[in-house]
Amino acid sequence: MSQRGGFAKPPGKPSQPEHARTPAEFTEALRALRLRSGLTYRQLEDQAGAHADPLPASTIASTLGRTTLPRERFVEAFTRACGLDEEEVGAWLEARHRIATRLSAPDGEEAGHADGTPVPAPGASAPPRTQRWRRLAGLLGAACVVAAAFGFGSRFHDASTPDTLPAMPVTGLRMLAVGSWARIHPARTPELCLTEGRDRTGRYRTAVAAQRLCGEAGLPQVYLEPVAENTVQIQWHHPKYGIGCLTVLSKGAARNLLEPRDDCADDNQAQRFRIESIGPRATARFLIRPAVTGQCLSLRDQDTEEGTEIVQGRCSGAGDQDFLIELIPPPHTAAAPKKTGTT
Repeated sequence: MSQRGGFAKPPGKPSQPEHARTPAEFTEALRALRLRSGLTYRQLEDQAGAHADPLPASTIASTLGRTTLPRERFVEAFTRACGLDEEEVGAWLEARHRIATRLSAPDGEEAGHADGTPVPAPGASAPPRTQRWRRLAGLLGAACVVAAAFGFGSRFHDASTPDTLPAMPVTGLRMLAVGSWARIHPARTPELCLTEGRDRTGRYRTAVAAQRLCGEAGLPQVYLEPVAENTVQIQWHHPKYGIGCLTVLSKGAARNLLEPRDDCADDNQAQRFRIESIGPRATARFLIRPAVTGQCLSLRDQDTEEGTEIVQGRCSGAGDQDFLIELIPPPHTAAAPKKTGTT
């Protein structure tokens, strides 16, 4: 992850998959690999496209947020987009195959990969991967691939990367160094969540952050991604609109409101929020302070009604600036249907 200032990128090899023993551990290793790559979801999508691997940013985000074993094609495209060479990509695919062979199929059925392909018996060699058309593109674009690995990537790797984030990157919050799914509650109205709403004045027509009942259908899932110690990006994973990062608006009718924007950038100060723990650990509350101003998030006019907008303003110590952060499991995703025929 690229950023200005903060943690320097230490030397060393990219995250290795050989220690992963479960689908959840394998996915966590992929998330750590993305963190080390220094690339955002949008940049990874572009990198994958340069290799003729369609890989939408929304697919990357949703897959890395699960605890199930990713599809083989995803692992291949994702690891290549992260800048790994073919030998390293093969190591990730072998690790995935190893974990897949250990998965027990229900009712005595033949075990299978997450993408529906059968798993050979233990001890049997892995079947050769299906070669998709890209050999000619690879020959013609070898120079472009090298440029992507050493040129495009260097635009981000010359900045510091939070590889050295502690196991608990936010003080008082047991979130993972690679990020965690969460619900953010205003402390005065803990039955409500910071989520998608509208400007009640009607002067700004697009979605903004507001407090609403938690769990309503169609609302985004919140993902907190560390970008520095005690500093996160607040991502919204919307079932309809994809990924957006909460952004503090600095001018116009929406000044001081927060809007989700799909141009997520790790070095955009308007999309970075410092989390400060206050009070005893057992009953910890948090201040959420936009990095761009150092002010505090609060409820507009200190209102407690559902639909009240979240705004930034002077840190006053008032109760409407206290938030609770609840870490939650990854959103439930249905298992992919098994293939019933041949292609």
